[in-house]
Amino acid sequence: MYDLIVVGGGHAGCEAAHIGAILGLKTALITANINNIADMPCNPSIGGTAKGIIVREIDALGGIMGIVADKSHFQIKMLNNGKGPAVRSLRAQADKKVYPKIMLKTLKNTKNLTIIEGLVEDLIIENNKVTGVILEDNTKINSKAVILTTGTYLKGNILIGSENTPSGPHGEKRSNHLSDNLKKLGLSIQRLKTGTPPRIKKDSINFDVMQIETGDDKYYTFSHDIEPLYDINNQQRCYLLYTNSKTHEIIKNNLSKSAMYGGYATGIGPRYCPSIEDKIVRFADKERHQLFLEPESIYYDEWYLQGFSTSMPRDIQEQLVHSLKGLEKAVITKYAYAIEYDAIDPMQMQASLENKIIENLFTAGQINGTSGYEEAAAQGLIAGINAHHKINNIEPLILKRNEAYIGVLIDDLVTKGTKEPYRMLTSRAEFRLILRHDNADLRLREIGYKNGTIDELRYQKLKEKIKSINDIKELLKKTNLSLNSKTKEIFKNHNLDIPNSSVSLNTLLKRPEININLIKELINLDYNENILEEVEIEIKYEGYIAKAYKEAEKMLKLEEKIIPDDINYQDIPNLANEARTKLEKIRPKTISQASRISGVNPSDLAILSIYLKKKWFLNIKG
Repeated sequence: MYDLIVVGGGHAGCEAAHIGAILGLKTALITANINNIADMPCNPSIGGTAKGIIVREIDALGGIMGIVADKSHFQIKMLNNGKGPAVRSLRAQADKKVYPKIMLKTLKNTKNLTIIEGLVEDLIIENNKVTGVILEDNTKINSKAVILTTGTYLKGNILIGSENTPSGPHGEKRSNHLSDNLKKLGLSIQRLKTGTPPRIKKDSINFDVMQIETGDDKYYTFSHDIEPLYDINNQQRCYLLYTNSKTHEIIKNNLSKSAMYGGYATGIGPRYCPSIEDKIVRFADKERHQLFLEPESIYYDEWYLQGFSTSMPRDIQEQLVHSLKGLEKAVITKYAYAIEYDAIDPMQMQASLENKIIENLFTAGQINGTSGYEEAAAQGLIAGINAHHKINNIEPLILKRNEAYIGVLIDDLVTKGTKEPYRMLTSRAEFRLILRHDNADLRLREIGYKNGTIDELRYQKLKEKIKSINDIKELLKKTNLSLNSKTKEIFKNHNLDIPNSSVSLNTLLKRPEININLIKELINLDYNENILEEVEIEIKYEGYIAKAYKEAEKMLKLEEKIIPDDINYQDIPNLANEARTKLEKIRPKTISQASRISGVNPSDLAILSIYLKKKWFLNIKG
């Protein structure tokens, strides 16, 4: 008998099992193949636009993806570094062999965690509550809660042209019956699709005609707790290349042979990570599309062609790859494919990631309609925490949209649902100036501490960081610029105009041409570079940040307007039919959540608010 069973050893399953065990639950991680734990069947990278911030948030809450990525990557860079802090995100090229190896070692060394090889095909249900799982060989394993993190294995089908092969990624065994059994229990099942590009033999690539893409010359980590472990001057190179008119012509002439355009696929693919044929069709006005060649591992002779996902037949893939400059003689070691799989309707989940139909059943990752390792890991972490909370009668951890990208992700899923693989974007977060890369620990580490996922040592480190930030800000406020010869020389060396009058260093730093490095020349600031960066951002964007917090406060007031669980929307007169249907299906917890439901208009919200006020007044009066 286990407290918690986690089904699936992908990125969601790893986080869920680890955090459940850390919180003291006797946990079993059940996976079809232990060697596929934390596998990277798509691009072996961690992070990316918005996704890198999610990894920082996972780490701030006590998750392990960031630490494992820091220990296994061979190139890292900050995306959008030339733009404002709201859109900056880390992306690391992880080693496809090393990352899973470190993750497996971490899980094996985690107290309270047992890894079991097996294929789960059904759930044990008693009184509408899950009490365990049934394996393919009919073995029954009991538990108090179950988290499903099945990835693309539910009735997975590999698609290459007209070929349709029942399989999980890499030809692994798929789950044939679990999604059907979930459907019998009342869960709504949808069919989704994703894909991978071809892998190219390194020795067959002409790198000389491609643009080199190097890692940054500044040290970075996803984790808030470890120092950089890599040699900044010895990072692996990646390469930039482009499609051309010949590539586009081959695609247009063979479009009907693609699994998607030929009618061989039934699943809906990701809009924000389209196949190369989809790019050519949807963006017909573009003369070329950007691609990247990235090594999968320093131990492999295979390179990944990022941005070239396709479900074309093998012979067409050969033509397409050979049409690219530098790949005229390329040898394809693994052909690209699309994969279809079953997923649930995420609007059947509560914000805790517990299922609304089956009690104590949680889901995380691609089964919830998301795409991406980072989105999956974030859900796994929250599902693991909330499974612990449910078992121990503790209120669930529900992150708000102004607290974390993770909060935005889950709220989008349970409130709006998705009919295609969901991908996190900075544009989805209305408070992205608050939800930055640099302040993930300031936003979330105390929440982790209160929920038992951050220990005392890391919490004290946070408090010391906060004190340092406040001390520096106070010092800059009370220190005025001295207009002496040394100061004038500093400004002259930076080709800056010398100020006409003395101002505080805090005011000086707000000027766009002034940065924290210049301030360090004016005053001794012996602090960590990350702390100084945080101070600079908070001072420079002080007005904008204050405005964002003010907007967030308005949302929080609506969050306080609770909608009773037993409300009958049929009793509310004048609600639009679409709004009534959506409210009945999603059953939002607050007016704020109701406001984000597609089809619920401001007039419907006003009617709902008036009804609740009237009902509350009458109940109190009675």
